[in-house]
Amino acid sequence: MAPLPDGFSYAEWNATYNGLSFGIAAMGSATIFFWLQLPNVTKSYRTALTITGIVTLIATYHYIRIFNSWSEAFTVASKDGGDYHVKLTGAPFNDGYRYVDWLLTVPLLLIELILVMKLPQEETVSLSWKLGLASALMVALGYPGEIQEDLSVRWFWWCLSMIPFCYVVFTLAVGLAESTSKQPSPAAASLVSAARYLTVLSWCTYPFVYMVKSVGLAGPAATMYEQVGYSVADVMAKAVFGVLIWAIASEKSAVEESGKLLPN
Repeated sequence: MAPLPDGFSYAEWNATYNGLSFGIAAMGSATIFFWLQLPNVTKSYRTALTITGIVTLIATYHYIRIFNSWSEAFTVASKDGGDYHVKLTGAPFNDGYRYVDWLLTVPLLLIELILVMKLPQEETVSLSWKLGLASALMVALGYPGEIQEDLSVRWFWWCLSMIPFCYVVFTLAVGLAESTSKQPSPAAASLVSAARYLTVLSWCTYPFVYMVKSVGLAGPAATMYEQVGYSVADVMAKAVFGVLIWAIASEKSAVEESGKLLPN
């Protein structure tokens, strides 16, 4: 929890307000959609889709908390019908909710991808533990730098968190390539590949947003870019990624069901 800078313009405050609102709407809608789709996939893929909904549910809760904290930190008023003026109330803005969210959801994101790929059990367990622990370590190492004003300290923790980050990204981009090619249909393989690369793309957004306050930007503008950037990245990494998980589960369910209907 770091103190907010003073001097927010209405445009900067409103952009952040709308970014957080977008996060709530996207995550909440995705949760409903994923759980409504559970009966439409076969039993073997329901765990992955259930976890997908849990991820977006956790994210919805934390976005509501961040949104409320942001709203409580400011008063926005217009005098005599003129321009809106934004002032700090003195209430703290707790951005730590993001890291609590990530610590819970990031390992689950990777596990749901592994589950929907339907790899051999030993490989599934091994990858779930390795990627889950590496991603949790990445988040834990990033938080101490996030709450620091000293740029050298921020860069130190950024570099440390990039070690497990690179391991996870390499595993997704390269290590799972062979398993992707073994999916039961070209459409399923294409969707799994898209999910892997969407994860890599969305994840690569986070380190750059993290560095916003380390490359010369400061004050309200830096806070706005950080909050909006994280919101967009979260929606890509959770809601959009979840739609791909559902599409994979749906495609593989259809393939398996059609195989059962074929005459012996």
